[in-house]
Amino acid sequence: MKSILLHIDHDSAMQARLQVALDIARATDAHITCLQAVSYEVFAPGDFYGSAIAAAMPVIKENAEKLRKQIEAELENEGVAWDWRFLYGIAQHRLLEHSPLADLVIVGPSDGGDHGPSALIGDLVLKASLPVLVVPEGTKSFDVTAPMLVAWNGSSEACHALRAAVPLLACSSKVTLVSVAEPSEKTRFDFPSTEGAKYLSRHGIDCEIVEIPRGDAKISDTLFSAAQLRECGLMVMGAYGHSRLAEMLLGGVTRRMISEPQMPILLAH
Repeated sequence: MKSILLHIDHDSAMQARLQVALDIARATDAHITCLQAVSYEVFAPGDFYGSAIAAAMPVIKENAEKLRKQIEAELENEGVAWDWRFLYGIAQHRLLEHSPLADLVIVGPSDGGDHGPSALIGDLVLKASLPVLVVPEGTKSFDVTAPMLVAWNGSSEACHALRAAVPLLACSSKVTLVSVAEPSEKTRFDFPSTEGAKYLSRHGIDCEIVEIPRGDAKISDTLFSAAQLRECGLMVMGAYGHSRLAEMLLGGVTRRMISEPQMPILLAH
């Protein structure tokens, strides 16, 4: 991975994903593009003449400049190649516009409200043709040689995520393909885990195949437990196997995983 697109914002996970971007860039000799999108689309009930927006604009710009200076000062001493894109507009739109020539986009798990998954993640996963790395607050570093877990359900989404993660999986000391056995969904296993293992082997990556009984726990909890048991530093999974609307209304593995991620998660659709 040689081109990393990093979302810059004021959310609580900013420092965590900056550190992860730096660690990946150092390990793979990659370039980081820091994209900071500032939107003035502030809606205030009853603000028919835009007075609230006019008053907020200088404050929004001042805060954005402070954040830029802070992060640029950190980057100057890190010994990695980087550039800065300061743009006006909605973040997901600007990230999508700059994603075609990136290998990876790194974002936080929320839009700043810390309630539920980020709409930005959903837009990027479904519309951008690159993997999305979600980094939770509290992540101190990213060791590319650490064990990594691939959540496998045989779907095309899982295959896409596996392919997208190969550059990182190739650095890992141990890769595990984990599937959660669900008898009612056996027909969904278009590609058994052995096929995923064969694909990795062609890239020189050995992996262990593990199948875990469904049990009473949520699939998301089962996968996180499996990853923590193996001291994994990354989870790889296909996203939105069901429609995004169905996941938002009914809940789904993707929604639960990115609502409260317990480690960095690489997603692809």
